[in-house]
Amino acid sequence: MITITVPQDYHQKKLDRFLKDKFPNLPMSAIYKALRKKDIRINGVKINENILLQTGDQLTIYIKDEILYGSFAGEDRSKDPIPIQIVYEDQHLLLVNKQPGISVHPDKNEGEDTLIDVATRYLQQKGEYKPEKPGSFAPALCHRLDHYTGGIVIIAKTPEALKIMLEKIKNREIKKYYQCIVKGCPSPRQGELRHFLVKNEHKSQVYITDIPIKGSLTIITRYKVLSAGQDISRVEVELVTGRTHQIRAHMAYIGHPILGDDKYGDRQFNRQFKAKYQALWAYKIVFAFEDGGILNYLKGRTFETNDIKFNYKI
Repeated sequence: MITITVPQDYHQKKLDRFLKDKFPNLPMSAIYKALRKKDIRINGVKINENILLQTGDQLTIYIKDEILYGSFAGEDRSKDPIPIQIVYEDQHLLLVNKQPGISVHPDKNEGEDTLIDVATRYLQQKGEYKPEKPGSFAPALCHRLDHYTGGIVIIAKTPEALKIMLEKIKNREIKKYYQCIVKGCPSPRQGELRHFLVKNEHKSQVYITDIPIKGSLTIITRYKVLSAGQDISRVEVELVTGRTHQIRAHMAYIGHPILGDDKYGDRQFNRQFKAKYQALWAYKIVFAFEDGGILNYLKGRTFETNDIKFNYKI
């Protein structure tokens, strides 16, 4: 147990921000878990994550030291290797090749480090992010990938970069390309798919339709077969519109589900190939904007990773 008095700098600030600044190695997932278990209290009262702090509040935290400090008590882990694969980095952006099975952001049902936790720790060790400094910008995700999808994720290191990247992604000025292994071989071998997508929030699933219905969104997916085998094919996909589970649901809809995808695919087929994760990788990003402001030096540049962990030869 540890008790902390909230300083004036954090008056009316959110609890999770205070905890991350105070304990930079503490995963956000651990914060959410502690809140669910009522292991964090203010002035002796059990609270939730949305509370705003007041100057002088007594914050009591019942979290083990090895979780709170990101190490075993008394150990110095500042020189530990950082488990992060960098594709590109400059003063504004960090592009990371995420591995399958890692969440990009805190998930209340998980208790492990997320990609943003690892990136934050990496930048802190480099001295670029200083949480103890008032107004220091915490690294922020510009977009997301599914838990079991691997590939390039863009992380902003400055507020200016975050604003620009969010605008460019919204305006489709950042092109995203994926590689995937699918069942069978799409015909024709290259094409553009246009359908409509409906989200079912209760099932955390989406559905594809040929015609627009209430609540549906237009989706556009371009694909090209790179190689084909007897039962599976390697396909490049350009995500024109970026909807939830779009590639997975769209490829399944045309009869070529992604290998390893039990939610939208063929479970029996997946077992046959002993597929642990969905074979989907965000392998290339193109900065296709005309005016990028302070990021204009990235105009027209392409970033790609060759480290695509598919265990299938085609």
